[in-house]
Amino acid sequence: MRRKPKSFHNCASAPAVWQALRAWYGSALGRKLLEVERLYLARVLPNLFGYHLLQVGRAVGDNLFADSKIRHCTVMNLVAAEPPRAPSESEIYGSPAALPIAADSLDLLLLPHILEFAEDPHQVLREADRTLVPEGHVVLLGFNPWSSWMLWRLALSWRRRVPWCGHFLSSTRLRDWLALLGFEVVHADYYFYRPPLHYEGLMGRLRLLESLGQRFWPPFGGGYLLVARKKVATLTPIKPRWRPRRRLVAPGLVEPYQGRQRRAASRRSRA
Repeated sequence: MRRKPKSFHNCASAPAVWQALRAWYGSALGRKLLEVERLYLARVLPNLFGYHLLQVGRAVGDNLFADSKIRHCTVMNLVAAEPPRAPSESEIYGSPAALPIAADSLDLLLLPHILEFAEDPHQVLREADRTLVPEGHVVLLGFNPWSSWMLWRLALSWRRRVPWCGHFLSSTRLRDWLALLGFEVVHADYYFYRPPLHYEGLMGRLRLLESLGQRFWPPFGGGYLLVARKKVATLTPIKPRWRPRRRLVAPGLVEPYQGRQRRAASRRSRA
């Protein structure tokens, strides 16, 4: 009997984990984080162009691509019980590890906190590589393990509470995975330097930490945003050289052997 592979994270299996993540984003802390993430997405999405955009899941937000200039935007639901779609957007259902999308058809893929809770994050990235067109982009939102949030994760992950039970991936590790697939990270942002507290009044008073964190310790924000471009190696044609080959020795510098031989023969005949 084949052994079932160990889960990448410590959370419940899908679809319960996606429903729990959506509920967490409805909390005071989740709403505050979503507000910041929408702000950073609004800075990068208008600069990414194409024809087709896919957002994987509604657990983080119903529509994270409001600032994108791409017209055809689709949301892929991860659980059947997710809310109905807006009239202006398309909707499909599927798994992050097996996107129901044709190869080389997406210009932009949005993965909001998908890798931390996916059973096989490597397969999710391989699907991104398969479905994106050459020079297409993937935008990833992630929880940063090298931040104050890690203390809460160490304390609460054993309870299998979302999001602390997820496998937080460092941006450095994610860069390595993307590089192996031929992606180039073209943009990175870190955000939310406040501790993950649910008290709105205290969170408001700690807002100063955001500017201090951006200035003095940027890689230690609670979350990060990465934009990676799919690179495609191309062959550079070499033009044939139709010009005649140059002589290795310039004429007149060295006398040909036949000329020297005839000159020596004429001297012997005169003698």
